[in-house]
Parts: sequence; C-alpha cells; structure tokens
Amino acid sequence: MSLFSALNTGYSGLSAAEVATSTTSHNIANANNDYYTRQRVITSASVPFHTIPGDIGTGVRVTQIARIHDEYTYQRLKDSSNSLSYSDFSEQRLTEVAKHFPDLKDLGVANDLTNYFNSWNDFSSNTNDGSQKVALVQNAATLTSRINESRKTLRDLQNTINDELKSNIIEVNQMGQQIANINKEIGNVESVNPNRANDLRDQRDKLELTLSKMLSFSVFKGQITSNNNIDPNMTDQGLDYHLNIAGNSFVDASTFHPIVIDNSGNQSNYYSLYSETQDGRKYDITDKIQGGKIGAMLDLRGRVLDKKTNGGYPSDGIMQSYVDNLDTFANTLIVQTNNIYAKSASLSKQSPVHDNIKADTSLLNSSLNIKTGTFDLVMYDNSGKEVARKSININSLTTMDGTVKNSIVEKINSNTDDNGDNNSTNDISDYFTATFGGGIFSINPVSSHASENFKISLEDKGTNFPGAMGVGQFFSGTNASDISVKSELKNDPSKMQGYKAPISGNNDVANDMIQLQYNKLDFYRKDGSTVNESLDGFYRFFTANIATDGEKAGREKDTSTALFNTVNAEFQSISGVSTDAELTNLMKFQTAYGVNAKVITTIDQMLNTLLGIKA
Repeated sequence: MSLFSALNTGYSGLSAAEVATSTTSHNIANANNDYYTRQRVITSASVPFHTIPGDIGTGVRVTQIARIHDEYTYQRLKDSSNSLSYSDFSEQRLTEVAKHFPDLKDLGVANDLTNYFNSWNDFSSNTNDGSQKVALVQNAATLTSRINESRKTLRDLQNTINDELKSNIIEVNQMGQQIANINKEIGNVESVNPNRANDLRDQRDKLELTLSKMLSFSVFKGQITSNNNIDPNMTDQGLDYHLNIAGNSFVDASTFHPIVIDNSGNQSNYYSLYSETQDGRKYDITDKIQGGKIGAMLDLRGRVLDKKTNGGYPSDGIMQSYVDNLDTFANTLIVQTNNIYAKSASLSKQSPVHDNIKADTSLLNSSLNIKTGTFDLVMYDNSGKEVARKSININSLTTMDGTVKNSIVEKINSNTDDNGDNNSTNDISDYFTATFGGGIFSINPVSSHASENFKISLEDKGTNFPGAMGVGQFFSGTNASDISVKSELKNDPSKMQGYKAPISGNNDVANDMIQLQYNKLDFYRKDGSTVNESLDGFYRFFTANIATDGEKAGREKDTSTALFNTVNAEFQSISGVSTDAELTNLMKFQTAYGVNAKVITTIDQMLNTLLGIKA
C-alpha cells in the first residue's frame, strides 16, 4: 500500500461525489417535469487490498445510477389516466349536446309542438277561415324547421367526433413509431452492461402515459425486478417490449404496426379502424378499442358500421341513439298526423315514392311499421253523405301487388257490396280504382262522373297504413332530417282541409288532430324497442335521456378525477422530485466532495514531505 494508492482512494471519493452532485442537479433541473423519474447514485466500496493484518480499502465506485420507478404504481397511473380522459371527453361532448336541447319555456321543440296543436284548436272553430289556415301552416313549418335544425345539430356534433377520430388515430400512430424508435435506442445503450438508459425510459413512459389518455392497451416489458438494496419498488429492467391494442400487435420492440383508419366506400364518410398484419390482411378493430379519448369517441359516435344500411351511419353509439330517437319522434308525428289527415275526403289519394316497398313483399316486413288490423275506405257524395264503406284487412301475408291475392290493390278493387243494397254497380270499385307501381300507391276515380260526384277517404283502425304510406299528407318526409309541411299546403294554405265529410262546418279531422296530442302512441325505436307515450311525453323522455347522460358523465368525471389525483400523488411520492430532499443531498455531496478534496490535498502534502526527505 502506497501514498499513491491512498491518493487514488481520495480521487474515487471525489469522483463519486461529483457524479452524485451531477445527478442531484439533474433531478432538481427536472423538478417540474411531470414525466421525469428521479434518479439515485448507487455506490459500493471498491475491491480492497487483501493484506496482513487486514484488508485495506481502495475507495468507492459508482455501480449504478438507479431510476426510482415502480411499474405497478405506474400501471395504475395509466389506468386512472385512461379513465379520466374517457370521462372528461364524454362529459364535454354530452354537456354540449344538452345545451342544444334546453327546452326553455319559450324555446325549443316542446314549445313549438304546443303552439302547433294550439293552432289546430283555433282552426277547428272555423275550418273555412283563411287566416287560421295560414297560422296553422306557419306554426307547423316552425315546428318542422326546429326538428330539422335539432337533427342537423346532433349530426354535426357526431360528424365532428368522426373527424376528431382520424386526427387522434394519426397521433396514436406517431406515438407508436416514437416508442419503437426509443426501444431501439434503449437497446443500443443497454447492450453494454451495466449502462441504464434512464432518460430514454422516461421518454417511453411519457409516451405510454400520453397513449393511455387516448385508448386502452397492454404492455409486456419482460423483466420486472425488485432490488431492495437499491429501492423496494418494482421496476422494468428488460429489453423485451410488446405493446398490444385491442389484442393486436402495435409495437414489438423496434417494429411498429400502425392502426389503419379508412372510410372508403362508406356513404357517411365515417371511419373504421383496422389492424394490419405483415401480409397485408386487415382486421376490423373498431368495436374492440376501449377506454381513453378514442374509446369515448367511438362510444359516442358509434362503432358498428354497415355500408349497406342506415346510409353507412352507425347502428349504435350515444349520439346515434339521440339521432334515432329524434327520427322516431318525427316519424311518429308524420305517420300519426297523416293517418288522421287521410280521413279528409278528396278526389283522389296518392302516396309519395316508396323505393323500399316491393310489390310482392309482406307489408308487415317493411320498414314502415305497418301493423295487423283494418282500415276503411269511405266514399262520400257531394252533400257529405257516406254512400259506401269497404274494410281492408292487413295480415302477415298482405302485400301491395294487385296481381297477388291478399294484396291491398286486389282487395280495394274487388267487387263487393260496399253499401249493402245488393247492387253491384254502385260500390267503391265502380267509382275508384287502386294501383301500385314505381313505389307509388294511388286511388283515383275511374270516370269523370265519379270525380264530379264522389270523394274518397281512408279511416285507419290501427294499421298505420294510410299514414305510413302517406296517402293524403299533411307532413311530408320520413324522419327528423326531412320532415316538412307538404309543399302544396305550404305554398297555398287555403288547400288545408279540416273536415272528414266534404261539407262546410265539418271539423272532424281538426278535432282528431287536437286529440292526437293526448293520445298514447307506439314509438318504434331503431333498437327494436317500442315506447308507448304521447308525442310530448316521448320528446321529454328523449331530452331527459340527454340530460341524464350529461349528468352521469359529470359524476363519472368527478370520480375519475379523484382516483387519478390519488394514484398520481402515490406515483409522485415514489418517482417525483422533492427539491427539499435534493437540496439536502446536494449539501451532503458538497461536503463529501470537500472532504475528499482535503484528503487529496493532505496526501499531496505528504508526498511533498517524502520527496523533501529524499532530497
């Protein structure tokens, strides 16, 4: 053992203090970096000289700069961040929807619906008053416009979410590529033992935590170890790395497999998400991605897309359910109003084009919600007297095609004694004939004599056929996007009819319209369920769901926030930087540096003394 060995011992202490000071400085510099994991210098005694009478120490060596990280606490942080991001996005969007459906006292569809029925009430007192007809048509137009606007607002919000989905998937793919690149760098650094790529692992964890805010995923990092000599927490040490999204590989070490987003061929332009394998095969994962902001987007927008149905729009999703409920409300209003208006006797009846109704297909299997039962054709003369009535039965075999027995056209045109006078030449089929072609159903007079002396009316007994087919419309359209007052009435309100029998003073149709607002109706929802409610009751049921969903999302956000704050506090207590603790360490390492420097100075003086003796 020599003075030079002692000098090296002091130098080792000086170097260790220098590394510790540098690491402490690094911790302090990143004290406000939420994604930084504090580091600690781990030292051990150098290998001593084994002598008699005993070992002589050779100083200290830095064995590792440890990253104080607990992988399981970090996983809980990612989970809570994922949940918070999901509830936060949901709460934002559902609150925005609720703002568009306030239904204040003097604003909203519910108020317009009340004004509309009040106009029918005013009109019923004098069905010949032109000003009342104008007021009724105007209030009806206001109601339909409000429904159109509400539907457009919902669809616009849903479309916005779809657009956001694309930009967020692009961001997810960018992060996946960055993680793969960092994995390659970590492998290069840690290929030399015991090098630790602490800051690179921090960068990867930052990306993982950000990715957890976007969607749920699973990560396998290989070796998760614990070394209580350094720190009691479990940390990741291995170089293996596999990140899966929806059960499909996203990052394998330095290999990256992007999520493919595509809307080609979809009429709605709504995106589907795919995982693509190395051989180019794609698997739809739209319905499998969960959690985070993107999971919330999919749950709100809808996941199940069928390009062949519903215009390519989702068949599920919270926003889509709002659109569907508003469509159900509008469709029921259209059908039930037209059901009543079809009672008003006129020279002829004609439906709009129904492209989805095939001549030889059962009406009960159509999308028009026609039910089993009967409706009556009623013929009136010019004095308003009912002169003939024919009941048409609809069952599971009933079609529209006149060439098929048990069809609507065949039943209407059949020769029956409709007035019970045993005279086969003065029944409904002698004056009116029914046809169906090109999707249009018509009932027209067979001669000028018939058109001059008789009018035809349809009275429904529970089938919904007249209203669903639109034979005698007050409202046109099929849902909330296109509901409107029939253009003929909008252009000329004087053509409004409030009677059933075609005589002045008859207000049966107007009175039935007034009663409609109180009737319990069947609302056929897109999910297959049926709600029996009044028009106002169903609309309030629909808007109450919007308000309830917003409140629920707000509560879930509060819960998720509390959980995140708790887990984040735990994580920061383990991995976060405490400036007070670091300042204490700084003073300790400063003292160590000073005293080791004193050791070197002392040995230097001893060497000078020794050299002086030799001289």
